[in-house]
Amino acid sequence: MKATLLLLSLLLVSPLSAQITQGQTQQQTDEEKREQEEADKKALEGVEDELNKKNRWQCSLPGGEYAVKLGNITSVSKHSYVLDGTLLVTEVTVDTTGTALARFYYIEPITKDTNFNALARIQKRAKELQGRAQKRSGTKADEMAQKSYPATTHARTIEFRIMNEVSLNALYSSLFRAWDSGKGRTFRIQ
Repeated sequence: MKATLLLLSLLLVSPLSAQITQGQTQQQTDEEKREQEEADKKALEGVEDELNKKNRWQCSLPGGEYAVKLGNITSVSKHSYVLDGTLLVTEVTVDTTGTALARFYYIEPITKDTNFNALARIQKRAKELQGRAQKRSGTKADEMAQKSYPATTHARTIEFRIMNEVSLNALYSSLFRAWDSGKGRTFRIQ
């Protein structure tokens, strides 16, 4: 009788213990899956900016921030032109599927190495006046983007002025490599 009771209890407990073991195994698998997902998420969040896994190019400049999804870029260009006969502008342009055009540019006077004295004196005087205004206002107008109302103010153009050609060339290189490779990047000018 004791043997029969023992046998019956083993038969009843065995399926129950199998269910408990199967439930524990499923719970362990779910826990491991959650831990792996968290580890993957942390790995993505901890990626260096240069290897940005979010498939976007972004830049941080003294004049502001800009970010664009690589898949939305339709073209990038770098070109130079003469503005109003007195300035040489070198510009990097980012065209996207959106409605805004991003421009990054460097400006230098055409006459800085010429003997055109009248224009040179006017430019020198303008710089002096600009320096006085900067001291009074605390802003650096020469480092800000230049806009002409209404042509650029309402033209859905995002503009950034870069203070030297070397930095502009580095920005273009970073942008083009990101767009060409499909791997996100972050570019910074301090």
